[in-house]
Amino acid sequence: MKQEHKLFKGKTLAILSGGGDTPAINSSIESVRNRASMLGFKVYGILKGWKGLLGDGDVVDLTHQPYDGLYGGTALRSSRTNPFPSKKNPESRVPQVLKNLERYKIDVLVSIGGDDTNGAAKRLYETEGIPVIGFPKTIDNDLRTKTIHHYHGKEIEAVLCPGFPSAAMSVAEFTGKLKTTAESHSRIIVLEVMGRDAGWLTGSAIFGSADLALIPEVEMTRERKDFFFEVVRETYLSAPKKTLIIPVSEGVRWFDDKTGKLDVVYASSEVDEYGHPRFGGISGIIASEITNRLKIEARAQITGYYARSGDCREYDRRLTMTLADKVVDLLLREDYGKMPVMKKIVTYPELEEFNTTAIDMGNVGNRPLPEEYFDSNKFRFTDAYIDFLSHIIPLPQFREFTYDFPVVIPEG
Repeated sequence: MKQEHKLFKGKTLAILSGGGDTPAINSSIESVRNRASMLGFKVYGILKGWKGLLGDGDVVDLTHQPYDGLYGGTALRSSRTNPFPSKKNPESRVPQVLKNLERYKIDVLVSIGGDDTNGAAKRLYETEGIPVIGFPKTIDNDLRTKTIHHYHGKEIEAVLCPGFPSAAMSVAEFTGKLKTTAESHSRIIVLEVMGRDAGWLTGSAIFGSADLALIPEVEMTRERKDFFFEVVRETYLSAPKKTLIIPVSEGVRWFDDKTGKLDVVYASSEVDEYGHPRFGGISGIIASEITNRLKIEARAQITGYYARSGDCREYDRRLTMTLADKVVDLLLREDYGKMPVMKKIVTYPELEEFNTTAIDMGNVGNRPLPEEYFDSNKFRFTDAYIDFLSHIIPLPQFREFTYDFPVVIPEG
């Protein structure tokens, strides 16, 4: 029998994005919006994450509006607002959220975010019965998606989140550009990369010809620091051009010789509504200690927001569309409280719905870098990690200045 109306005609789906921005959020919003519209949903956008559902609400209509998914960041804006009670804000704002969901007649909510944003959505589903679907997002790539990486007959639990592929490409390119200035001054450059709890993104610097690396998963105790400096000296002295680029995650736990404590470096003591402080500055401390201990000139460089800025790259674009295809499946089956993910690490042509699955949002947490991906004794990413990354971004091609100038010896 012919269907006279679209299946979800008269229903409204709303999308919000929370937490740190990535180059792939607009692509995610556009992909979900397009598919939901085809099913008959009216599609709303909630501005500034959960903040847009507080007070009188801050909602826009996306249904028949042009939307540029290639443009990075999120046109719906973002915030780190937590509707549930926290140390920073002990008041529960869930009643405001529920009131606005009813006022705007929102039937389904899609939350684009990481563990915090999607964790709040999951709690609303569990405690209030709000139909929610989570959509993964983070450049840190540490949101547990249970994506399997098949490597030499072994199954490694990896992670693949929209935003990471674009950021990884940017970090690789950024690192590659630093080579020329490092070579010009025979310097060591300590490159600080975003990564609060995991070194996934830091590893992408090796595609820009980085050498050694430090990640949050490996605590830099007094003994390990001493060993690290020995490795740095040997690696630098054996390098033909007497230069070294060392990417370090912002969340590296570093032993402070003055205080005798092992801790991260804080850019600010202020915390957000999920209890997260702002990290930053570890690269400067490490570069200074290299200079003082090894008497080798070292400089710090912070990638900062560069990694999460700019347009959505090709792999991310297709990844968001593939996961949005899975959202359609969840909507059709009214299977809420779930998040679409890739079942396995695949190359660009294999980004198809049949390689996706959905996991319970209650199982979403943080996934550190697997031990198979980093050699803590050599401070280097392994061939397994290189294989993982090569599925996602191409090995950049950099110009090499190869030379072996003859030494001039004065006559007489």
